[in-house]
Amino acid sequence: MPILKPRRTRPAAGLSFDAMPVLGAGKHRSARSGACFMEYASFLAGERWSDHPACTHAGLAHLARAVNDLTSNEARTRLAPLVPGVIGLTSDDIRLDLLLAVHTVARSLPEAPVDRQHALGVGALVCRAALRRLPAPAVAAHAAATTAVLAELEDALAAAPEAHRWAERFLERNLRWQRGEITRRQTQATIAMAVDGVRSACADYPDQRLYELLATSIALVEGFVAAEAAARPVAAVAETVRAGSGDHELVS
Repeated sequence: MPILKPRRTRPAAGLSFDAMPVLGAGKHRSARSGACFMEYASFLAGERWSDHPACTHAGLAHLARAVNDLTSNEARTRLAPLVPGVIGLTSDDIRLDLLLAVHTVARSLPEAPVDRQHALGVGALVCRAALRRLPAPAVAAHAAATTAVLAELEDALAAAPEAHRWAERFLERNLRWQRGEITRRQTQATIAMAVDGVRSACADYPDQRLYELLATSIALVEGFVAAEAAARPVAAVAETVRAGSGDHELVS
């Protein structure tokens, strides 16, 4: 396996690049026994060896672990070049958790087995409702991402009309699913179902489709986090101006 050149990273303490870990399914005790996708990320980020490193958004990390485990042994090495791309992608905004869940369902729903389509439809509609309950995003790029992901979901629901109707009927009979606050654990459960839907679909090239699901999700999170970071200086300047205006009024 070629040695990757990660961004914003350093080798973990006590580890060297003499023997790079090989991607494998499940947890591993150390880099010498192999690594799952997120363990590899913790290694490159210089964090304590873990499949839940702090360097990556929890929802994206959950997706990466699921894709890693469901990809075949022969194809898993193809995921390695994606590992550096998840390092440094963090956000506390629940909107990102919801967007990621909706995006993964949209990619999975049309070709997933029927029984999984029903569960995916419910998850998608619940996440969509939660997104719509949030206030309008302050960052223009977040608004654009939300519009794009919701449009992606509408196309997926149109491609699976029976699952869409089933999910709507289910939610009509179980209103608490629509009205309750959604948790990050629930969005991650939806993400896991979506990955399983891709892997179990009656479609060719499941490994390729899993790779594309992870790659497009990384791009979504990367754009969201970059827009969030770019908006912080603008917000700080605006707050300073407001504070200065208030001081001036007090002096007057």
